[in-house]
This record gives sequence, C-alpha cells and structure tokens, in this order.
Amino acid sequence: MPNNCCDSNEHNWDCKYRVILWVVLFINFGMFILEVFLGLLSGSQSLLADSLDFFADSANYGISLYVLSKSITLRAKASLIKGYTMGVLGVFVAISTIYKVFFAVTPKAEIIGTVGFIALAANVFSAFLLYKYRKGDSNRTSVWICSRNDAIANIAVIFAGLGVWITNTKWPDLTVAFIIASISLSGAYHIIKKAKRELEGREVIN
Repeated sequence: MPNNCCDSNEHNWDCKYRVILWVVLFINFGMFILEVFLGLLSGSQSLLADSLDFFADSANYGISLYVLSKSITLRAKASLIKGYTMGVLGVFVAISTIYKVFFAVTPKAEIIGTVGFIALAANVFSAFLLYKYRKGDSNRTSVWICSRNDAIANIAVIFAGLGVWITNTKWPDLTVAFIIASISLSGAYHIIKKAKRELEGREVIN
C-alpha cells in the first residue's frame, strides 16, 4: 500500500496539482505584499488594483486546496464563492479608480514599470505550472482563469508605467486600473456561469 498520494497512480495527478497550488499561492501572496507597499509608495492605482487581485487569487488558491478532494457539488459552490469574490473585486477597483480620477496625483512611472515586469514574470511562471490542469470542473477552471487574467493585467500595468513616463500624467495608470476591473468582472462571469451549470447537472466534467 502506498505511503502517500504521490506513490499512487490513481492520485498522482491530484497530488502534483496540490503541490502546484501551494507554490502559486505563496507566489501570489508574496506579490500582494510587494504591490501594496510599492503601490502606496508610487501612488499607482493600477498597482494597488493588481495587488488586490493577487490577494484574491491567494484566497482562491487556498479554497481550491481545501476542496480539491471534495465532491463536485462542494467544489462548484467554492467556485461560486470565488466568482462572486472576483466580481466584487472588479466593482471595488472600478469605483476606487473613479475616485482617483478626481483626487489622484501622477504616479511614479519607474516603480510601476519595474513592479509590472516582476509581477508578469511571477504570473507567467504560475500560468505555466497550471496550464495542463486548466480543464475540468469549475474549481480547476477558476484557478486557471485567475492566473491567465493576472498575466494579462500585468502586461497592461507595464504599459501603464510606459504611458505615465511618456505623458507625465495619471491617465494611463487609471485606464489600466479600469482594464483590470473589467478583466476581473469578465472572469467572474465565466466562473459563476460554469459553476451554476455544474450545480444544475448540465456541465460535463472532463
């Protein structure tokens, strides 16, 4: 009898996936701390928006680890929580960015660009680890969508830094914050839709 899940062919897939989830959880939480600090230091709304995204992803990966071996119903319910959390995040970022339109100062372009590159590298690495696990139930799909969306958002953050540097205004930074909000809302819609189909028994799990 095997001593742990990784010794069994039947459970080897989930065991490897569990290890990867722990890795990307720590990566995301570390980037959350970094972006909060440097976002406040630079006055960048796009970095603060991205930091909240990293925090939400950390929580989502933690939920995914908890429900990994649970029933499809429980996993679908967890996906609903993650989807609604992502949606709330998108709304919060959009509202706070509107506030910043009237009160924000021009952020520091060099910090935005540098952190954007670091965050992109972190998310590309996370997405690479998760790529072959992207199909399956809504819980697994939601994890993949989180990492994919983060990589897209980080590319936008890099362009925000470049735009601020070229124009010496806050508008590129605020525009990217709105883009990150829309990405979160789009991802939330797809996760919630898939989870509800699973709960209704209308989704075939691969």
